[in-house]
Amino acid sequence: MNIWAKMMTALRGGVNEAGEAIVDTQALRILDQEIRDASEELTRSKDSLASIIAREKLAKEKCANLKKQIEEHEGYAIKALEKENEALAHEVAEKIADYENQLKTEQDSSENFSESAGNLRAAIKQTENNLRRLKQQVDTVKATENVQRAQEAVAERHSGSNSKLRTAMDSLERIKEKQALKAATMSAASDLANDSSDSSLATKLQEAGIAPTGKSADDILARLKKKSSPK
Repeated sequence: MNIWAKMMTALRGGVNEAGEAIVDTQALRILDQEIRDASEELTRSKDSLASIIAREKLAKEKCANLKKQIEEHEGYAIKALEKENEALAHEVAEKIADYENQLKTEQDSSENFSESAGNLRAAIKQTENNLRRLKQQVDTVKATENVQRAQEAVAERHSGSNSKLRTAMDSLERIKEKQALKAATMSAASDLANDSSDSSLATKLQEAGIAPTGKSADDILARLKKKSSPK
């Protein structure tokens, strides 16, 4: 496969993916339109059923009228035979034959219309049931879609809240850390100030001859001599 063929294949694949993406995002809208189209087709089928039923009714009316005409002309033929008018009776018989042929045609039409109407009634009923179930399922899908959107929005807000909360907690910890460092610094400064004050006071007391001074080497040597001398 050359490069151009590969590019065309890739292009077709991209078009198919784009088409599928559009279908996915517009799935409910497309489904609603398909249901409307099916409902319109169902309405047209009902109109056709009404037309077939009307034709069946007309065919039955024609059959009833033809039967009446046949019965009436049979009476005419019998009377002609009673009067020994064979020619008139034959003419009437021909008319009866024509009526009977018409009756057979109308009866066949009536039966065909009746069968077609029955089949169409069954198809319409089945289609109505299918549409009803489909609409119920679509309602369920729409409700589920709304719930999922709401859950997604809540999840996004919750995620954002958690992120903001974490940021706030981090800021709080930094503030606490700075406060603790400041408190420790102030405590250390206070301790240094106290140490300096104590040292200054001890110096003043020593200079005034009030505070005892530290022991000298002579004092220590004198104490050791006392311990080593015999008693």
